[in-house]
Amino acid sequence: MSSSTPPPSDSSMRRLRQRLLGWFGWLCMGMGLVALMMIALAFTSLPFKAHRWLGTGGGLCIEAPEMIILLGGSGMPSGPELMRCNEAAQWAVRYPGSRVLLVLPVDTALADAMLKELGVKGVTPSRIDLLMHGRNTREQALDVVAAFPGSLERSTAVVTAPENMYRTLLTFRKLGFSDIAGAPAFDHALFDDLAYGYRGIGGKPYMPDVSGNMSLRYDFWNRLKLEITCLREYAALGYYKLNGWI
Repeated sequence: MSSSTPPPSDSSMRRLRQRLLGWFGWLCMGMGLVALMMIALAFTSLPFKAHRWLGTGGGLCIEAPEMIILLGGSGMPSGPELMRCNEAAQWAVRYPGSRVLLVLPVDTALADAMLKELGVKGVTPSRIDLLMHGRNTREQALDVVAAFPGSLERSTAVVTAPENMYRTLLTFRKLGFSDIAGAPAFDHALFDDLAYGYRGIGGKPYMPDVSGNMSLRYDFWNRLKLEITCLREYAALGYYKLNGWI
């Protein structure tokens, strides 16, 4: 004698649909509130300050480093990698006795391009050690310790993107680096008045003239992008903390 599970009743299906719709409504409301909060914050200086803190909160290098660790991995040529190369080259030229350790994923084209860029900026190949394996900050730090165990006690400057700097320094310190500080590759502001003559270049009379409003044209959008960058990095900090890597 066989038995089968009876089909759900219409009333139970309706309750399930109502519950799902309720959860979906709460999800949409939460996402809307987050979006409104991000838009509101983009009109303030908080995203800029949060990004600045990620770059400087771990400590800045203020003395001659024995070693400069340049972390790469976002492609070359690109803005972030060019800024990192520029920052590392400035430190290397300023302190000619320091060694430069270029730490990358396994990407020969990226390595060649960054070595060439450093050479153009005055860093000779004989001063550069190349380490190609690590695909995230934790793995790169482990590679440095394995390849150069004596580096733990050396004064070290780390060059990476500002948003990655705080997590990078904590990661290296967790592995035993006792004298390490940051040299974040901040971009440089454009010092020019970008206001323009809206009517003079054919602006339509029925469109709003924002030619002189730098906050609406640039600052708002730049801060909105910084919010996404910082949110991603704070999530990465939490992930590294839960793994015991920082």
